[in-house]
Amino acid sequence: MKYALLVLAAVPALWVAPAAAVDARFYNSLKRLDPDTRLEQVCDIEAMNRIDRDPTPYHPDRAKSDVLSTPRHIGDTVKGNGGAFRSKGKWYSYSFVCKGSPDHYKVLSFSYKIGGPIPETKWASYGLWR
Repeated sequence: MKYALLVLAAVPALWVAPAAAVDARFYNSLKRLDPDTRLEQVCDIEAMNRIDRDPTPYHPDRAKSDVLSTPRHIGDTVKGNGGAFRSKGKWYSYSFVCKGSPDHYKVLSFSYKIGGPIPETKWASYGLWR
């Protein structure tokens, strides 16, 4: 019985370890980016997390802040009307405002508005994929 409890206690640690490794790799990859690109990357991740967590029918597996138009950087804030995210194999447009920390490693505030679906016939011209 004690062995079974020990195994059950260790299982959550196994789930956390891979997530921590991914976070460490992601953080290390951010170090190599220029500050504006780094902010866009953390905002892309925040977009996926927020859209997935909020009461929407979408569950993004990819988001890009610069698909339909180039976002504007103003200090530690990036604003865009041309973002896109992929959910269940389809792409949708979104606009957003993302304020980052001064080092551009964290998102301090994020707001967004989901637009319409992006027609599959336009995916290639926007650099999108299935």
